[in-house]
Amino acid sequence: MIFLEIFIALMGAAVGSFLNVCILRIPAGESLVFPASHCPKCNSPIRFYDNIPILSYFLLRGRCRNCGETISLRYPLVELLTAIFTLLLFWKFGLTLDFLFSFLFTCVLIIVTFIDFDHQIIPDVLTLPGIPIFFLAAVFAMGVPWFDAALGLLIGGGILYLVAFGYELITKREGMGGGDIKLLAMLGAFFGWKSIFFILLASSFLGALVGIAVMLIQGKDMKYAVPFGPFLSLAAFAYIFWGDAFIRFMFVR
Repeated sequence: MIFLEIFIALMGAAVGSFLNVCILRIPAGESLVFPASHCPKCNSPIRFYDNIPILSYFLLRGRCRNCGETISLRYPLVELLTAIFTLLLFWKFGLTLDFLFSFLFTCVLIIVTFIDFDHQIIPDVLTLPGIPIFFLAAVFAMGVPWFDAALGLLIGGGILYLVAFGYELITKREGMGGGDIKLLAMLGAFFGWKSIFFILLASSFLGALVGIAVMLIQGKDMKYAVPFGPFLSLAAFAYIFWGDAFIRFMFVR
């Protein structure tokens, strides 16, 4: 069993390496396949032995072998997080369809999180295909009733749309982007409508804590924008593990 767990973690780290490519190239509208991985400063192709997830970063001491340009710590961090999350999903689901679709779903959340951190956007190329794909996965593979998934899609997107509309109406400035609305619609489609309560509560709480901390540390005022996508994503991943307990607490008496 331990060897299978090691393999699963290594597979997750390898996928994390590809997620780094997605995080870098999707906002720029670049191909995910061509050109091959290369140093952004000197454009030298990265050799296969310099592209080993996590390990290569430390062997190279965080620098390009050719030009010495600093490599962002983001790369091994994403690979490590993907490995850890993959292993956690394996421990919960085993080698099942639930594991496969939860893993794919988590990969999208990781990409969303880091793109939103960097650019304050959630690309439609992730959420618009993700809504029907994860709706179908929820209904036909994860056992979510189709009505629950459809209602989750509508409520998820509708709640944030109303919040964004009301905020803009009152303050005369945009407070939430359309990417967050589509992301919550995708989360609702995958988990069902009851999940929206947990995801909104958890993400709002985490977002408020981080937003206040950032404002205090950096001296920003209340108009300072904190991307909400990462908190929605983290809450969604947490729901995979604690959602059932939350649903029983809220809706079962």
